[in-house]
Amino acid sequence: MTQFQGENELVKEIAGRFARVRSRELRLGIGDDAALWKPKPGFASILTSDWFLEGSHFLLEKHPPDSVGWKCLTRAASDIAAMGGTPRCFLLNLAVPADTTGKWLKGFLGGLRRAASSLDCVLAGGDTTRNKRILISVTVIGEIPEGQEVLRSGARPGDLLYVSGTLGEAEHGLRLLRKSRGRANPQNLAMRKHLYPEPRVELGRWLAENKLATSMMDVSDGLSSDLPRLCHASGVGALLDPGKLPLLRGIVLDSARQLALHGGDDYELLFTVSPNKALPANYRKLKLTQIGEITRGRGVLIIGKDRKPEPLHAAGWDPFRKKFKRG
Repeated sequence: MTQFQGENELVKEIAGRFARVRSRELRLGIGDDAALWKPKPGFASILTSDWFLEGSHFLLEKHPPDSVGWKCLTRAASDIAAMGGTPRCFLLNLAVPADTTGKWLKGFLGGLRRAASSLDCVLAGGDTTRNKRILISVTVIGEIPEGQEVLRSGARPGDLLYVSGTLGEAEHGLRLLRKSRGRANPQNLAMRKHLYPEPRVELGRWLAENKLATSMMDVSDGLSSDLPRLCHASGVGALLDPGKLPLLRGIVLDSARQLALHGGDDYELLFTVSPNKALPANYRKLKLTQIGEITRGRGVLIIGKDRKPEPLHAAGWDPFRKKFKRG
C-alpha cells in the first residue's frame, strides 16, 4: 500500500473506513471543526481519554498493527464499562511517521474498525499529525441512565470484593511476546488477552442496571495497584484472600499468583457487592469470583503465611517507574 502524500489523504482514508458506522446520537461527525453529540433523553454522558504510545504501550516490531488498533479503543472503552455505561462514540488523535502510513496504517485501521463495530461505537472525529514515533490518544464518550452510574467511592465495610474473568493472562501474554522473535502471531491463544482485550461492557451494564455493584473499576494497572485506588476513593480498607484469586492455569502456582496480583492489562472488572445481594458464579460464561472483603481500616491487606494479614504492596504498572515498560 502506498504512503499518503498529505494529511487530507490520510484523513480521507480514516473517514472512509468508518463511513458506514453511524449513530443517531452523533448529529455531526467527521468533516467539520468539531462533532455534535446529543445523548438520549434521561441519559448522562461519560467521558474518558487514554494514551497508547509506541515504546511504552506497544512495540512496533512485535505488536501486529491490527492489535494496536483494536486495543487503543477497547482499553479506553473499558473505563466506560467500569462505570456501568455503554460506549457510543470516540475521537482519535493519531501522530505517525511517514513510513507507517502505508501497510501499517491499513492494519491499524482494520483493527480499530473491528473494535468500533464490536462495541457499536462510532468514530466522531479527531486529529492527525506527523511524528517520529506513533502516538495515539483516544477519547470515548459513553452514556448511562441518569443516577445509574457505579463509582469507585461506593464501597462500604462488609461488602464482598469480586473480580471478573481470570487475572494475569495479559501480563503472561506480554512476557511471551517479549521473548518471541519478530511480530506476534495474532492466532497465538496465550497472547490473545494481551493483544485483543475484551472490555466487560455487558457485565458492567448488568451490574449497574440491577444495582448489584456498590463500587466498581477496571483492572488495568494490576490488582495490587488498582484495589488501593478503589479503597482510597471509598475511604475503606480491604482484606484479600490469595487462595481465591482466579489464576491462569498451566504455569507454576506462585508465578500465576504474582501475575494475578501485579500483572496489568487484563481489563477485568473489580467491584464490590453488599453481602445481602446474591451473585451468580458466572455471567454469560464469564467467571465472577469473590476474592476478599471490604474492611473498616484504610489499608489493603492480604492473607499471608500462617493465615496472618500483611500489607499488600502495589507493584503493578506505573508509567513513572523507569525500570518498567509495557509493550
